[in-house]
Amino acid sequence: MAAALHAQRLFLTASTSSPSSSWTARRPRRSAAVPCRAALRVPSGLQTSAASPADLTLKLDWIDARVPAAAAQDGAAVEKLRAVAEAAADRAEMHDIIGRQRDNWNHLLLHSTNSLTLAASVMAALAPAAPGTVGALKASAGALLATAAVTMAAVNRIQPSQLAEEQRNATRLWRQLERDVRADLDGHHRTAPITEADVQDAMDRVLALDAAYPLPLLPGMLDKFPKAVEPARWWPRRRPQQLKSKRPKSFGRRSGNGNTNNGWTPELEEEMRGLLRVLKAKDEHQYLSVGKLVLTLNRGLAVAGPALAGTAAIAAAFIGSSSGNGDAGSWASGAAALCGALAAAANTVEHGGQLGMLFELLRNCAGFYRKIQEDIEAALGEPDAERREDGEVFETKVALLLGRSASDLRQFRRMASASVRDEDIKDYAGKLF
Repeated sequence: MAAALHAQRLFLTASTSSPSSSWTARRPRRSAAVPCRAALRVPSGLQTSAASPADLTLKLDWIDARVPAAAAQDGAAVEKLRAVAEAAADRAEMHDIIGRQRDNWNHLLLHSTNSLTLAASVMAALAPAAPGTVGALKASAGALLATAAVTMAAVNRIQPSQLAEEQRNATRLWRQLERDVRADLDGHHRTAPITEADVQDAMDRVLALDAAYPLPLLPGMLDKFPKAVEPARWWPRRRPQQLKSKRPKSFGRRSGNGNTNNGWTPELEEEMRGLLRVLKAKDEHQYLSVGKLVLTLNRGLAVAGPALAGTAAIAAAFIGSSSGNGDAGSWASGAAALCGALAAAANTVEHGGQLGMLFELLRNCAGFYRKIQEDIEAALGEPDAERREDGEVFETKVALLLGRSASDLRQFRRMASASVRDEDIKDYAGKLF
């Protein structure tokens, strides 16, 4: 107790001394706003009040003012990521509402157009049998068929069933993005704080989704009849610095039991390479080939429907006209009725069968397998095994995406061999679609 009292007196004496004291002279120049921590250390061997002041040391610890600034920067990144999550939730709701609306368009326009066409065809067929009302029936049939032709052309241009499928898929992907961002914000599995790189990655995904599934109808709508069929792409392209020019020859350093670091083994590398080859040669190619056939059929029906309805409208204008032998335009009546019926049939096959939706579904499936390919290529392109995702976890994720078990993927290991030709590959990688 005596030692502590003596130390307190020494501290008070030094604090009231002149500015020329030794500890005051060594005090660094700091702003008045910078806090300071002071600590007085008493030697453990000090037992009496006769101790010399030289045995006591005063330690000043000036707090770095840059720490709050770094914390504020991390807080700004968290707020930005939270804003991305809110925007993703709002986008998902918007796409869900608009998707239901455009699905209603498809049903309403299909039945309305068919009703117009079939009613006009009946009028055209009955016109020659009613000489007193032939003029009214001819005008009514012509007006209805012309309206049906214009309506068919407009509906075929926008493809409501395809629009509805775009919004359904966009809703699912926006909700997936929201879940991913929320998981990052929760931080249950994070080993590092949220940075601007995380915010930029989320923003890239937002912009890629906006471009892949636009909300506006005109302008900005996706081309419903593209010249070349390509897989749908809703994920951002990798930056040049993320791409590797050459694939590494091995997955990291070997350990004593023959395995490599981070769960990657040479066998797993061969398995992923074989799987990558099967995805390119079979799964993606299959959906693109069928997509081309559906697109060709849809394009033909989109042209045939309005053309037949327009032809029927023109033929209806000649109903009741007399020819040299006194015929009352029966051929015009028959042509109008036949072309109207064929137009209704073409419209029913195109929009009742939802060929636009089917084409979009095939594009999305091809894009699904393209994304898996790029994920595998990115994993194989990273030369440092420690910087990759854990090999066993990555294998499990790929197996779940393909609708298989992890053990099923081992059969694709032999596909990585150059001796196996693409024509020899019979099985498909994906079982989910």
